[in-house]
Amino acid sequence: MTGVDRVAGAFRAAAERGEAALVTYVMGGDPDLATSRDMALACAEGGADVIEIGMPFSDPIADGKTIQAAGERALRAGAGVEDCLALAAKVRQETGAALALMGYLNPVLSHGPAAFLDGCARSGVDAVILPDLPPEEATEFRGLAAERGVATVFLLAPTSTEERVSLVCDAATGFVYFVSVTGVTGARRSLPANLGAQVAAVRARSSVPVAVGFGVSSPEQAREVARIADGVVVGSAIVERIARGGTRRERRERVRRFVASLRRAVHREGSTITGGG
Repeated sequence: MTGVDRVAGAFRAAAERGEAALVTYVMGGDPDLATSRDMALACAEGGADVIEIGMPFSDPIADGKTIQAAGERALRAGAGVEDCLALAAKVRQETGAALALMGYLNPVLSHGPAAFLDGCARSGVDAVILPDLPPEEATEFRGLAAERGVATVFLLAPTSTEERVSLVCDAATGFVYFVSVTGVTGARRSLPANLGAQVAAVRARSSVPVAVGFGVSSPEQAREVARIADGVVVGSAIVERIARGGTRRERRERVRRFVASLRRAVHREGSTITGGG
């Protein structure tokens, strides 16, 4: 099974259950590699369909303070690209959830795009998300990924033009990551009132699923997004629960319970998905 197939299957299986796919995020190496492995597996135990593993970087332009702090902890622990690939390989051995690596272009270029994607294929990574790689500059990377069966994911913002929407929808082979708010990652108290209409327009254009993230921090918000999108992405709220400390077992159970509450929330309870939100 290729990564493209596994990602598509994760979204399809969720839809067949009457749910939006639940996409969760943990930072690789936060606060150490062994703990981040347990946190990723806690997400799987809680019912995540797709697990994003962050690759720490010193200048994370799309990340808010919670994930920035997690990246700093991971860098202090010495985590890098190879460590995150090894982490993904260990997680792959224990879960059938789709796995994505999310990070920034510079470390990938330093590693070498072909070598990085070879590592993804060997480690069981299904998709790659690089927020600072725009689709018009990603032709070579997309080709290398396609050769290895690794899905590509690109981001759209609420301010994206129709031309940008078309570029992203044509380039994405995993899913389209729709950013619910302008700005960086982080929990928000509420989501934009026009989010439903914006997501509906992208879904009408896209041949791959559309997942919404940035700002989704509670089961209530996840339930709201599940009504309008194919997937719900939750990151900072999980990372914040890891950062609260405690033993590894305590953190794992805390994350598992929270993800399980999100999983219950993304069930659509027979509602029809509409674009109007």
